[in-house]
Amino acid sequence: MSEFTDKLVLITGGSRGIGKGIAIEFARNGANIIINYLRNRRSALETQKAIEDLGVSCSTIKAHLGEVDKISGMFEEIKAEYGHLDILINNAASGVQREAERLEPKHWDWAMNINARAPWICSIEASKLMVNGGSIVNISSEGSRTVLPYYLSVGASKAALESLTRYLAVELSGKNINVNTVSGGYVMTDALDTFPNRDNMVSSGQQTLAGRMVTIEDLAKATLFLCSKDAIMIRGQVLTVDGGVTLMANKYGEYSV
Repeated sequence: MSEFTDKLVLITGGSRGIGKGIAIEFARNGANIIINYLRNRRSALETQKAIEDLGVSCSTIKAHLGEVDKISGMFEEIKAEYGHLDILINNAASGVQREAERLEPKHWDWAMNINARAPWICSIEASKLMVNGGSIVNISSEGSRTVLPYYLSVGASKAALESLTRYLAVELSGKNINVNTVSGGYVMTDALDTFPNRDNMVSSGQQTLAGRMVTIEDLAKATLFLCSKDAIMIRGQVLTVDGGVTLMANKYGEYSV
């Protein structure tokens, strides 16, 4: 029996891409899943079925994490239905891919509210339901530390997320809650298609020390590990899962081995 058997896991943005992969990884290890999504109900239901086919329970909650009252409503629903929560994965992210001079304040606010403010509020609300302690993992990206084209608002919000990780790791430790971040390299998801320089990113992402591109499964397994008993002494850290590619990054996000 896995240590995650019957644990209750909430994954924000869990219907597609990396979030879906993380949800399925936890489900394979016996956890019951709550998927938060925003727009695509069909994807949420398809992911729900895939998870239930693994023999665990799965529910979906539609909530716009850019709106504080919607976050509150989501956790009220979880409290009413389950009364507790064991693990929170702050995966949902969004942003406008533009250079600094073409960004507008509304683009900045959008990225910060969803990518940094929402994980803060979600973490506090989740901590109230983690009656026996728990784990929180935030999903970041290499743009928090490396300058990538068209990534200013998202990169800045991810840097804020990684700082938030450290603060929450300290402040929530008294509740026996462990907080960390997984930061991934370029991964083949629908989100990658939104980048104007997608082809260059894919080419760069393939030039890892591991000889292949990072996969969703790589990130999912790292996330699962940080929620395990074996990671109890890892606190407030950023675990980079990029095949070593950022060891060779230049300021334009291009790589060479």
